[in-house]
Amino acid sequence: MTTLKPKTTQTMKPATAAKKLGVYLGAPPAEFQEGVVSREELRSLQTDPPAWLADLRREGPHPRPVIATKLGISISGLARGGVTEALTTEQIEALKAENPLWLQHERATQADVRKEALRLKERAAQLKEKEQQQPKDQDQR
Repeated sequence: MTTLKPKTTQTMKPATAAKKLGVYLGAPPAEFQEGVVSREELRSLQTDPPAWLADLRREGPHPRPVIATKLGISISGLARGGVTEALTTEQIEALKAENPLWLQHERATQADVRKEALRLKERAAQLKEKEQQQPKDQDQR
């Protein structure tokens, strides 16, 4: 007779949970930062965020991936621009309004990257279409 083991709850470190929630790790309450987060707790935070989480998402401070997205540049572009710390929404908006030369350059670079990615995607689609047509052409000979 086999005995069933109780189902173990999968947990994650606060840093992982903060990353999945899109918040800067140093900003949530201490109990979040010091404990572990179960998958069920994470799901609950995502579907029904408490006031502290809604405030963080709205006002910050934000982690670098969120800052980069809001500025329309890459995370590497942030580093090249000297932005290494978390920023609030207000600071991000001020940076957008100031529109320094490095930000203009990084936005242009990001636009070029997007254009190139689109070109490569279209080229791959054309090649795939061409490959699909070749066997049909050979059968007709």
